[in-house]
Amino acid sequence: MLFDKGFTRYRISASLRPLREKHFLEQAHQLTGIALRDTPTACLGELHSNFYNNKNNIIFLKTNTLILLFLISCVPVSSISQTLQDDFEGNGNISAWVGDNCNINVEIDNPFPQGINNSSKILRYHDVGGAYANLRFQNSDKLDLTYSSVFTLKIYIPSNGLTGNQNNQVSLKLQNGALNEPWTTQTEIIKSVGLDQWQLITFDFVNDDYASFDQNSGAPRYRTDFDRVLIQINGENNTDQVVAYLDDFYYQVNTPNDPVYDQLVWSDEFAEDGPIDNEKWFHQTKIPSGGSWYNGEVQHYTDRTENSIVENGVLRIIAKKENFTDQGVTKNYTSARLNSKFAFQYGKVEIRAKLPTGQGTWPALWTLGKNITENGAYWQTQGFGTTSWPACGEIDIMEHWGRNQNFVQSAMHTPSSNGNTQNKGGRIIPTASSDFHLYCLEWSAEKMVFKIDGVIHYIYDPVNKNMNNWPFDAEQYLLMNFAVESVIEPGFIEDAMEIDYVRVYQEASVATTSIEKNTPTHFYPNPVTDELNIELPPSDIQNIKLEIFSANGSRIQASVCPIVENIATLRNLADLPNNIYLAVYQLNRKKYFLKFVKQ
Repeated sequence: MLFDKGFTRYRISASLRPLREKHFLEQAHQLTGIALRDTPTACLGELHSNFYNNKNNIIFLKTNTLILLFLISCVPVSSISQTLQDDFEGNGNISAWVGDNCNINVEIDNPFPQGINNSSKILRYHDVGGAYANLRFQNSDKLDLTYSSVFTLKIYIPSNGLTGNQNNQVSLKLQNGALNEPWTTQTEIIKSVGLDQWQLITFDFVNDDYASFDQNSGAPRYRTDFDRVLIQINGENNTDQVVAYLDDFYYQVNTPNDPVYDQLVWSDEFAEDGPIDNEKWFHQTKIPSGGSWYNGEVQHYTDRTENSIVENGVLRIIAKKENFTDQGVTKNYTSARLNSKFAFQYGKVEIRAKLPTGQGTWPALWTLGKNITENGAYWQTQGFGTTSWPACGEIDIMEHWGRNQNFVQSAMHTPSSNGNTQNKGGRIIPTASSDFHLYCLEWSAEKMVFKIDGVIHYIYDPVNKNMNNWPFDAEQYLLMNFAVESVIEPGFIEDAMEIDYVRVYQEASVATTSIEKNTPTHFYPNPVTDELNIELPPSDIQNIKLEIFSANGSRIQASVCPIVENIATLRNLADLPNNIYLAVYQLNRKKYFLKFVKQ
């Protein structure tokens, strides 16, 4: 790719293939002002000597005024997303499940559509007493746990499907299926399971306790030989019978292309008691046509402090039983519905909240398209309304119905599926109404990831995206409301949804960094075996934070290093697998990236 800046022309090496061409063109032009004279594929050629400084292993592009760091981790490099999933309803990429010493039946009707799993089809597992019963599948590629170490599945074990006296548990095992004795490569995590309820089980091969057949095989996250996944219920050497049901097996690598949302761009910490901050929030009170809110809600939304107020550093959205007349309509309940005066496209939303309880209560934390044509919504009043619901898109970060206490759900509403949408997932939070929990949405151009307290419970990532299933490449705004359903308990008087904070993060702009030509960074040795020494310019700073990333952008570790005689030493690298890494640090408000080889 040719760049013009003044009189100098540069060429990007073919070694940086494959590039996300359109995104790279836009980023390069936006960040540098450098005109792109040709298409990426047409102009890829030999690496120019001015583009790569081999001495310090820093990739940069010289210009008249500054040095632009173009690191492999900063250029959007394509990589293969490694997703393994099966919902047993035809959506997934696991080609075949195999049962050993057991009977399995895929895509049977769900006999227990309740709790966190109302799916219509599931997998049935029947261990008829075989000592080593399990079900498994073989993956065509090796698993790379460096980028993601978490597998999830849903399981239901009916008490009447068991014989004997056995530990109720499920284990997930990783093996090298290419060997004649794959169990000799096995690493296993075992989790306890309750009976007669659907449960979401998470297996984390970095943070959970695990056991390896070969104790010298190394940590699972650094191994590269796994390509088989096994699931075993109630252990080995178990000759009793076991019937269990499985659903929604999921594993996805957080690939290098996944954005890191680490820059806070908007928040409300509710630090000042009193009315809400009108610079950040808008009270939506106008009743839709017909005199009633959607979905049979029976409340008025008001802008009074009786229904929304900050107290002791917490926002309280309060639903009350009272006769209240507004807009010529009298209702028996009041509450509040807030719109953010901030809209955004892509990012991470974190909301720490405690929910109300009781039948008929319906709190929600969610988003709508900034372009929605909803009379009385904030962005509609600002002239942005062009698109009706659901074409504008809706993201439900958290919904909770008191009639299904402690079940918390996330959902997507699009033209392809809305209202009683099929695109949803949730989990049981036993303390949803007694403790604060962190509800999180991570929204990228590729997918939506929903978490509660850091645990993923739903991912929305349609393969073939279009406006019918993905109207989410445009800005959305936040909503927080506490609705009252018609089935509200007769004795209900008042309750509140409490919000500790709302925070929105987006990607930090680190694609370019200006550095002084007379203070180049040097480091040694390279390759490195255990310690990496980094020479720094003279400074009064005594410590720096050093982070290590894989060459594809996954953070491996972080540490604070003392500076001694202008040298920072990164130690204890001997356990890193031999590979190429990036060391990242910030000094004098400038960020530096150094590439080194571990051997």
